[in-house]
Amino acid sequence: MSITVSRAENHQVFFNYRGEQLGYYFVSHLSDAFERHQIKFFIDKDEQRGKDLKHLFVRIEESTVALAIFSTGYPESRWCMDELVKMKKLADQRKLLVIPIFYKVAARDVREQTGKFGDNFWNLAKASSGEQIKKWKEALECISDKMGLSLGDKSSEADFVKEIVKEVQRVMATIEFEEEENHLGNKKAK
Repeated sequence: MSITVSRAENHQVFFNYRGEQLGYYFVSHLSDAFERHQIKFFIDKDEQRGKDLKHLFVRIEESTVALAIFSTGYPESRWCMDELVKMKKLADQRKLLVIPIFYKVAARDVREQTGKFGDNFWNLAKASSGEQIKKWKEALECISDKMGLSLGDKSSEADFVKEIVKEVQRVMATIEFEEEENHLGNKKAK
């Protein structure tokens, strides 16, 4: 799982989610839990308005981990979809670890663009180019196929937030351990 990391120290985890649907509720509880556990993160609501998407791509590149928080409204946002394409590209280059979070949506619906998630995806696709749709579908299929965390309709959000925090802490510890091992290995090679 070795991740090649040369990141800024201002954040470690990038949150990719549909703001209108999750921002004031689930993501606010998740960011509060990250703050309590001293996990550095980036949410685009903290970004200056008027900047273009390329600036958010820089924030993704600076991250070690990205949370792709899929919800039924996720594919209504061209920005979410474009960020996901960027995250997939970095994950393919082993520069970013992406953890899919399925918020009251089935992984299969994300992967296959079916159900309410699929309906919203295909509505966005109507106003998009064939090449863009292809990239979005590839990113959705690739990222949703990774081991992730799922919240069902009748599950506890509080417990789910704790589970995500624990998983991110585990992943960050593993990445830090691998970085130390690589660093020590490089010193011995010299």
